[in-house]
Amino acid sequence: MAGMAIETPAPGPSTDGSRPSPLPYDALLLYSFGGPNKPEDVVPFLRNVTAGKGIPDARLEEVGEHYYGFGGKSPINGQNLALKAALEAELAARGIDLPVVWGNRNWEPYTRDAVAELADLGAQRAVALVTSAYSSYSGCRQYREDLALTLEARGELGEHGSTGIQFDKVRSYFNHPGFAQANVDAVVEAYRELADGTGAHLVFVTHSIPLTMEAASAVSGATYSAQHLDLAGVVAERVAAELGHPVEWTLAYCSRSGPPSQPWLEPDVNDHLGELARAGTRAVVLSPIGFVSDHMEVVYDLDTEALATARDLGLTAVRAGTVGTRAPFVAGLVDLVLERAALARGEDVAEESVGSMGAFDSVCRPGCCRRRDGEDSGVPALCSTGLYT
Repeated sequence: MAGMAIETPAPGPSTDGSRPSPLPYDALLLYSFGGPNKPEDVVPFLRNVTAGKGIPDARLEEVGEHYYGFGGKSPINGQNLALKAALEAELAARGIDLPVVWGNRNWEPYTRDAVAELADLGAQRAVALVTSAYSSYSGCRQYREDLALTLEARGELGEHGSTGIQFDKVRSYFNHPGFAQANVDAVVEAYRELADGTGAHLVFVTHSIPLTMEAASAVSGATYSAQHLDLAGVVAERVAAELGHPVEWTLAYCSRSGPPSQPWLEPDVNDHLGELARAGTRAVVLSPIGFVSDHMEVVYDLDTEALATARDLGLTAVRAGTVGTRAPFVAGLVDLVLERAALARGEDVAEESVGSMGAFDSVCRPGCCRRRDGEDSGVPALCSTGLYT
């Protein structure tokens, strides 16, 4: 009910002496990209995504054909609602009372809607969980900027941060055991769909980003591409162990945009499939390791375009599932929320990770994940060592 305050128990390791505690947090913000719900939403949604770039509506209509081909509706919203329900169920199963509020950068419910809902709940300190596992401008800092600008519009942004609801964030979780295991399970299932998967090449796929953004992501602890490569090695090794045979793998990219003159991470997945076919590969498994759910970049760029490319090349191809609402992933997200809560309480925490990089920072470093390396945009961003760093 609007205006009803959340009753917050006294701080401590648990609320009843045995249950894990989310304190000091009294709400969880599930924070995502957003997507259109109907054809009339497509161009306004794309205006939001491309704001400030001066792209005419005629071009946005062309880009929107991807969405119109699916009835003008993005699958991401339904998947976020499913993830929200799964998180609520996992929290309840552990006896944790923590309301989950969903908000998006680019469509309804917008960040401003989510913050207003949190305020109506009486939340005082919330933890944000972004539906992007990796550190980069588009996967981390852009969300933190949008949250800061939303608070500024509400008159709740002071010199050192929020003067209203306090926000922290869960660390980038690409190398958390739950995310890794959910990807392993999905890839193993895909291999078992093949009549003979022993020679199938594993192609991990993620969203491409400009090389300027790639360089800037290094401040987080490792570049965006290096984060993927580190996790991919872990997943491939575990998949090979479960299948009982070696697995050759590579990393490719999808969904590049912008002018052709601007360099982005390569190879494009379609070009890469051609390279594999020419080298004698006959079967591939595509693993969308860069994505949390089957949203448009997966169902169009992979299920439509890449699988069509594979057919044209004579390749047998199977697309592995995303982590979605798989149990290891959902449980891992709740573990991350509790880990962040313990850190906020000043406790010593064993931050779990796989691979060679260790856990990334929960509080972002100065200059972390800027759009361009070394370039200060002057836009405030929450959850960092300083509002403008």
